[in-house]
Amino acid sequence: MVDLESEVPPLPPRYRFRDLLLGDQGWQNDDRVQVEFYMNENTFKERLKLFFIKNQRSSLRIRLFNFSLKLLSCLLYIIRVLLENPSQGNEWSHIFWVNRSLPLWGLQVSVALISLFETILLGYLSYKGNIWEQILRIPFVLEIINAVPFIISIFWPSLRNLFVPVFLNCWLAKHALENMINDLHRAIQRTQSAMFNQVLILISTLLCLIFTCICGIQHLERIGKKLNLFDSLYFCIVTFSTVGFGDVTPETWSSKLFVVAMICVALVVLPIQFEQLAYLWMERQKSGGNYSRHRAQTEKHVVLCVSSLKIDLLMDFLNEFYAHPRLQDYYVVILCPTEMDVQVRRVLQIPMWSQRVIYLQGSALKDQDLLRAKMDDAEACFILSSRCEVDRTSSDHQTILRAWAVKDFAPNCPLYVQILKPENKFHIKFADHVVCEEEFKYAMLALNCICPATSTLITLLVHTSRGQEGQQSPEQWQKMYGRCSGNEVYHIVLEESTFFAEYEGKSFTYASFHAHKKFGVCLIGVRREDNKNILLNPGPRYIMNATDICFYINITKEENSAFKNQDQQRKSNVSRTFYHGPSRLPVHSIIASMGTVAIDLQDTSCRSASGPTLSLPSEGGKEMRRPSIAPVLEVADTSSIQTCDLLSDQSEDETTPDEEISSNLEYAKGYPPYSPYIGSSPTFCHLLHEKVPFCCLRLDKSCQHNYYEDAKAYGFKNKLIIVAAETAGNGLYNFIVPLRAYYRPKKELNPIVLLLDNPLDDLLRCGVTFAANMVVVDKESTMSAEEDYMADAKTIVNVQTLFRLFSSLSIITELTHPANMRFMQFRAKDCYSLALSKLEKKERERGSNLAFMFRLPFAAGRVFSISMLDTLLYQSFVKDYMISITRLLLGLDTIPGSGFLCSMKITEDDLWIRTYARLYQKLCSSTGDVPIGIYRTESQKLAASEPREIASQSQISISVEEWEDTKDTKEQGHHRSNHRNSTSSDQSDHPLLRRKSMQWARRLSRKGPKHSGKTAEKITQQRLNLYRRSERQELAELVKNRMKHLGLSTVGYDEMNDHQSTLSYILINPSPDTRIELNDVVYLIRPDPLAYLPNSEPSRKNSFCNATGQDAREETQL
Repeated sequence: MVDLESEVPPLPPRYRFRDLLLGDQGWQNDDRVQVEFYMNENTFKERLKLFFIKNQRSSLRIRLFNFSLKLLSCLLYIIRVLLENPSQGNEWSHIFWVNRSLPLWGLQVSVALISLFETILLGYLSYKGNIWEQILRIPFVLEIINAVPFIISIFWPSLRNLFVPVFLNCWLAKHALENMINDLHRAIQRTQSAMFNQVLILISTLLCLIFTCICGIQHLERIGKKLNLFDSLYFCIVTFSTVGFGDVTPETWSSKLFVVAMICVALVVLPIQFEQLAYLWMERQKSGGNYSRHRAQTEKHVVLCVSSLKIDLLMDFLNEFYAHPRLQDYYVVILCPTEMDVQVRRVLQIPMWSQRVIYLQGSALKDQDLLRAKMDDAEACFILSSRCEVDRTSSDHQTILRAWAVKDFAPNCPLYVQILKPENKFHIKFADHVVCEEEFKYAMLALNCICPATSTLITLLVHTSRGQEGQQSPEQWQKMYGRCSGNEVYHIVLEESTFFAEYEGKSFTYASFHAHKKFGVCLIGVRREDNKNILLNPGPRYIMNATDICFYINITKEENSAFKNQDQQRKSNVSRTFYHGPSRLPVHSIIASMGTVAIDLQDTSCRSASGPTLSLPSEGGKEMRRPSIAPVLEVADTSSIQTCDLLSDQSEDETTPDEEISSNLEYAKGYPPYSPYIGSSPTFCHLLHEKVPFCCLRLDKSCQHNYYEDAKAYGFKNKLIIVAAETAGNGLYNFIVPLRAYYRPKKELNPIVLLLDNPLDDLLRCGVTFAANMVVVDKESTMSAEEDYMADAKTIVNVQTLFRLFSSLSIITELTHPANMRFMQFRAKDCYSLALSKLEKKERERGSNLAFMFRLPFAAGRVFSISMLDTLLYQSFVKDYMISITRLLLGLDTIPGSGFLCSMKITEDDLWIRTYARLYQKLCSSTGDVPIGIYRTESQKLAASEPREIASQSQISISVEEWEDTKDTKEQGHHRSNHRNSTSSDQSDHPLLRRKSMQWARRLSRKGPKHSGKTAEKITQQRLNLYRRSERQELAELVKNRMKHLGLSTVGYDEMNDHQSTLSYILINPSPDTRIELNDVVYLIRPDPLAYLPNSEPSRKNSFCNATGQDAREETQL
């Protein structure tokens, strides 16, 4: 059977399927005829036209040959002039007859024959029915003038010495050059800029004019001064340059007439050429030209693609990008479809940027523009979205198309993409680094409610700074705050590090504590060599390996550090005593100057856990157990680490049995069953057992399930968190999840109220009077304004109104432009704010990238701008781990074994620890937490905020303290609050108060000469306090009346609370000997509680099992 099949001949591929259907009787006797189709007419003329004109490469060769012939004819003319002996006499025959040798004549005749034949042939091939159009063309006329006389001289030998203006062939060479350039562009499929073509035409026109004038003057002066070619060249240059020395002049009328004609031609032709060149130059300035291919192959460059380039965005990018030393030699090519802004043009003309920044006007969707930017040779491409668009979804769509176009054109170019909406992230999943604005924005706003000023902490970490800000300020807090702001995140391999090499084989917490104690660096995370995931504080069970990559916070990276032993410091008489003030500047452990750090190697020997330095003195002579700090173990004791039970919640130990039963019935722990968008990281959090009906989500409207119409009626145990946003977008998912994370105790969960519109009535109904925080999200509809910086106007004014109505409310605001942060909680006559404004200007003049950091609302974490996180994307070019670390800190990503950011507050019971180093040891030895910074609140000095202009205007004021001293005992208990909140306008209604005021005024006026300065300032401040309180009292009455009208209780409304007398700031990675103070908030990276779970029971993997860590058993206190 196999042999029979092998004998069957195979069917031809073309007919195999047809023959299987119809049989094999037809294909062998097939009478089909093959027909060839021609795109062009198959005639001799069409074939010649295809070769000489239509075919790009053959046409280019023909034109190149023609150009060479014209240059050869001009060269032969010059040779003839040089070989000719100047004849004596002034006869006109010397104009018409020349001396031409026979070989030279033969060459010129040959060139003329070839040129004439080619001209006639091309004229015949391009003939379209009008013969006169072909004959009267200037190139054809010049060809006849230069070629026909030589051909006639073949048949008439006496005409061999007839003068022929062969030098006019230069114009034919110019014409051939233009055609050749056009064919060259078509042949290589690459278009040079119009600027290049126009410059080439201008230069060739100028050379042709000069060459024609030189040859014409030289020939016509054969009957005059008999000038040679060099003298003619000298005369033409002097004449066309309008210098006119007069030492060489034409003598004959013919040469003079020729010079006049040439000047007229030059005055007509050259201005036209220059005008076209100037126009193209202006257009080139707008479009930006091209980035050199040679420079792209020899130098490194990155491309910045934006839809519209603003000066703030440009300066943020340039300052952050060029802040890194190894990027100083990079070029930045900006590809933008709009014309360059005036401010941007002015900045790019600065020598510092003009040599390194190139602006190209073009679209990333055009391969031609991407080729101009040499995208295929770029080191990276940054694609930024326009956040000022009215339709942010449309802006994301444009960004997605740009990313697709760049990936299609240059698949190997790394992409750094900024997207606005989280639901659009999955379209650009292929990008190397992606920053979603709404994800980061809502996550930072949520953490600001748990850990104060998280937005400021993250902003300072992702900005490049030398830590020199505020060092010239006289105030201590500004020096400390500015110094610590220079801390950034760096990385190094453990075995290559001086900081961490000695901790190989030891626990992570041991390495973190001792590295901070010895070098002042804060180890926050590691990454295994064979793993891409970064683990923040993996806990005491993690053992350091030699190949681990360590991530740490420090003023500068270890490679830029110099180490100095403590003994050398003692020899140089450097003081090592403790600073006994409330705080100290961290300069004794870390000394930085221009990017180089000298680090003090301190003693790392473990102190006794029960030594006198770790205990409090006994009170009242009674012997009692002194508190102590246990040493940090090199290897964690597994018996001391308690495993976490997912089926219980130890954070509820203090609740009553009834409350525990009700809470267990209400909450469960697990993963959200639905994801609002593709690409969201699943997070283990608190969930309800049953889905709440949609009608119950309206807080201000009752339904069939409940009858509550305001937040007070719900009886929430914890204070509210109110989110004022324009729409309930998908980004709110990243706000809710951190506030419902599994490691937060149930008794600390705050109710979240989403306020889509914020009139006063809705604010009062949603419980603004007893809210813990109010988050104001910048509205998308106001981000686009005719004046850019006015985009925040509505948000700023609304927040200022809230600030005046509810002074005790903690308001966290998002703005579009960082420059508008100075208007938050604006007080026009506050001298302290004016001093901070001057400090900001000075820091900006010194070149600081963080000049706005000293504004009190930003330092306290009450305002931030998402545009400040643009530097996170730029910094990822050098530190590719920064986005991952930031997402882990904000809780956007959860990796098993990685810790999370939280905070604890220092109480009076914790002050015995005294210093930050001892606190570090206490946390590492007890809970395994790693502190990374301190949020400190201090009382603001009144002398700094006194409005001195009011003091100069008024000499007499009402003193509250003296009024209280002179009042009767009966009136004191009854009228104290009323008098304290009254104004001068109210005194007319109270005769007693008015009479007392006049008495105080007389007494103060008599005391004035003795203490005029201090008394005036004190009186002015007290008068200002009365004025402020009276205004606040009026606002309070407005709020209370409105609450009564709405049927709401006014209990709990605190109109007298005032936060204006305090200031808050952040100390990132302070020095070990920094004193801790009461009410300090310490930022902690707490290890993952689920990392200690035993893997024996598979039921613990249930998504609805309860989980909490050992750390959650204790409150956020030591």
